[in-house]
Amino acid sequence: MNPAQDFAIKIIGERINPGFKSTRALFDNQDLAGIQALAIKQAEAGARYQNVNIGAQALTDPQWMARVIEAIQEVVTTPLSFDFPSKAVQEICLSCYDPAKANGELPIVNSITEHRWDLMELYGRFKFKVIMMASERVENGKALGNKTAEQIYSTARRAALRLKNDYGMPLDDIFIDMSVSAIIADTEGLNRSTVEAIQAIGADPELKGVHMMGGLSNIGQQLPPKAADGSDLKHCLENAFLTLTVPHGFDYVLGTPWRGYAPLPEDHHVLKTYRNFLEQSGSNALRAVRKFYKA
Repeated sequence: MNPAQDFAIKIIGERINPGFKSTRALFDNQDLAGIQALAIKQAEAGARYQNVNIGAQALTDPQWMARVIEAIQEVVTTPLSFDFPSKAVQEICLSCYDPAKANGELPIVNSITEHRWDLMELYGRFKFKVIMMASERVENGKALGNKTAEQIYSTARRAALRLKNDYGMPLDDIFIDMSVSAIIADTEGLNRSTVEAIQAIGADPELKGVHMMGGLSNIGQQLPPKAADGSDLKHCLENAFLTLTVPHGFDYVLGTPWRGYAPLPEDHHVLKTYRNFLEQSGSNALRAVRKFYKA
């Protein structure tokens, strides 16, 4: 049984990405059979979507990305997510994607922001779902990073309703990427802001049906590999974050499908320490992080 399914979490498989050395080797060797095997492995592990990212090669050889997409669709029916900020690359991806080979399901365009909205010019000619980054907003014509819960929530709400009202996109087709920061140097309460923004989005009746997602691998960066109880600290931190956010509608993780996720019990050391960390700011937050080192 897949723990992720028990926890009402769905996975967007992340492994078709040159950020992983083994996958980069497949791309370098143009090993389509190896890429297909990886897609099959993610599908068998329960991936709901598979993210496709071939890196900078998408610009220098966009037809190679098209070949990758076609090869993946030959062996799995998982719908795909196309991960590149270029409108020209996304157009190629959407052109070669065959919904019939994904049981009629639409692909995902990954991703747009308020200051990078040009990808929506493709909507109409193509139908797709979209990942919208809530970490950045446009203010007085400038792109600014969001730091407070109100800024994150307001950006997410504004963009989601714009997609719904201006483009007729169903809220179920909108994925709001809630950026999750590393706790090791989080003296500004960014984790707390993200958790509070998720709560606000989940409580907003006008946003009912929208999905919230994110990649969790950053959260435990530069922390020791093991928690005080000997368990995988980074994975425990990911589960601590999910324990606090899944009840409020955070329902997708961009991650490795076979990693598995489950809620932590209330008395779990990592959950208790993470809760304490979220209540701190400045140097107190750094002192709270040190508790992860203690046996």
